Amino acid sequence: MYQGKCSSRVVSRPNFMLRHTLFASLAVAVLALSAPFAKAEENITIAHGISKFGDLKYGPDFEHLEYVNPDAPKGGEISMSFLGTFDSFNPYSRKGRSGILASSIYETLLATTADEAGANYYGLIAETLEYPDSKDWVIFNIRPEAKFSNGNDITADDVKFSYELFLEQSLGSYSAALTRSIEKAEVLGPKRVKFTFTEDAPRNEVIGLAGGMTIVSKDWYEETGARLDESRLDPGIGSGPYVLDSYEINQQIIWRRNPDYWAKDLPLMRGRSNFDTIRIEYFGDSTAAFEGFKAGEYTYRVENTSKIWATEYTFDAITSGAAKQEEIAHGSPATGQSFVFNLRRERFQDVRVREAIGLMFNFEWSNEALFYGLYSRINSFWDNTYLAADGLPSEAELALLEPLADMLPDGVLTEPAVMAPTSGPRQLDRANLRKASALLDEAGWLVGDDGMRRNAAGETLVVEILEDSPTFDRVINPYVDSLRRLGVDASLSRVDSAQYTARQRAFDYDMVVDSFSLGFEPGGVLNQLFGSEDADTSVFNGAGLKSPAVDALIEIVRGAETSEELRVAISALDRVLRAERFWVPQWFKPSNWVAYYDMYEHPENMPAYALGTLDFWWYNADKAEALKASGALR
Repeated sequence: MYQGKCSSRVVSRPNFMLRHTLFASLAVAVLALSAPFAKAEENITIAHGISKFGDLKYGPDFEHLEYVNPDAPKGGEISMSFLGTFDSFNPYSRKGRSGILASSIYETLLATTADEAGANYYGLIAETLEYPDSKDWVIFNIRPEAKFSNGNDITADDVKFSYELFLEQSLGSYSAALTRSIEKAEVLGPKRVKFTFTEDAPRNEVIGLAGGMTIVSKDWYEETGARLDESRLDPGIGSGPYVLDSYEINQQIIWRRNPDYWAKDLPLMRGRSNFDTIRIEYFGDSTAAFEGFKAGEYTYRVENTSKIWATEYTFDAITSGAAKQEEIAHGSPATGQSFVFNLRRERFQDVRVREAIGLMFNFEWSNEALFYGLYSRINSFWDNTYLAADGLPSEAELALLEPLADMLPDGVLTEPAVMAPTSGPRQLDRANLRKASALLDEAGWLVGDDGMRRNAAGETLVVEILEDSPTFDRVINPYVDSLRRLGVDASLSRVDSAQYTARQRAFDYDMVVDSFSLGFEPGGVLNQLFGSEDADTSVFNGAGLKSPAVDALIEIVRGAETSEELRVAISALDRVLRAERFWVPQWFKPSNWVAYYDMYEHPENMPAYALGTLDFWWYNADKAEALKASGALR
């Protein structure tokens, strides 16, 4: 399930489009006549993984992933901070606020890697998969050694039970995705399970949907009577490398590496999950969290605040070399961080209103005055990639867009892709103020004697920006000031994390800060984020976007058969999404800022698509002892 900002950030992504591929080193069995489930003349592929376009990077006999240290030592603790609170360890329920890393105890049948841009999947719980050319079904053969953390075997019954559980009790948008794509699950043997797909489901992604589903213990659910849609403090039984060690509500969570983890010697998992314990310290605000890092209360920090990164890493641990700052480049798409309108509000359904409000956010001034020039502006939902729409639509894009002409926003076919507005060096850009004023006048929001804009019914143009992080005050308050100069009744409402979660889930906001984490080969996640069918219920579609043109383009993206078809379809979709102007794009950086006490190490050649701190970094015991001996750490 896709999960956005200020939720538990637990992401299970059963959404990648996959394509049939043959591997020279793999056995391809032709079972057209002998297998009762095969169609006539249909080849059956038996493989260790599956890729949408082209071959998998790693063959069936690979020894370890290229970017890991296969001999990384196991041991030590890594500690990190998290802002907010928690009252649950169920990451799949809308009820309660889940503790961070609550999904780390679970695994899936298939898994991806951090050095392949596309949706390349390899068997994790599944040793092999079998599927016909039509991809009407897939059979997963579960590894004989696969076990839950309590030592029980993972069986086909567990897989079928997991599917039915998520179908019945998961978030509506995810269960709807299952319903639309999977017709049924069948147990063929103790370690053999078959998924049959619906007739209309995009064949490029259905195997990834089934293979990306979280696998839970049937016995545990039946013995405890637990439900997936209820809050609970028992995380349950999973098969992943970590188990819950201890917790103090709203203060601390400790996850402990399972020494008997069933997949520790699997080539896919060698050199990974190296820390004995992962300790999460909870803080009420970002200032307290940073002070905690300075004091050594936790030892690893991902820095998200440019002011702190640029000016405040001057404390003793940094100057003495006990702790270090590091900037690590990445090749992932920009996060799509932005202010997002709630289109469920009638006043935001006029695109002129949205454009006018967007014009008043001055990124250029913010970047220089607040961010020390460290960020770049986001323009595209696929920024930092070759998929972003650019300039006028190409002939290939027009072939997709012209049949949708009656449903498209103005200018999509004839004008360059919408770019974020540019502003001058002053906080209030008067040229953009004039443009925004004209748009609101045209939309019927006129300035009254008190300087506030009202519609024909006498209602003011209210824009409340909902936020739970004090860090954003210095960004949002100048934006609010500029909007008020426009005559908009703008305000910042900063609430605690529990209130934020409740209001976000109830769609009780005008604007929120959200993000859109889209990969290079997105599938069902597009429906969850932008699709009309679930817009009234999906917590992932923060804008409540309903666009028939977007819906049509999503289906074209999901049905693409070649990498070029996919590129063109995504660029066309990006072009339309940007023209809808339901977001005010913020900023990104093509690197990660991290700071840590100098006892952690990572591979010299980092993969392009993951920072991987809790995945493939490791602990240097000698360095840790030296830090303790020097007094830098307790």
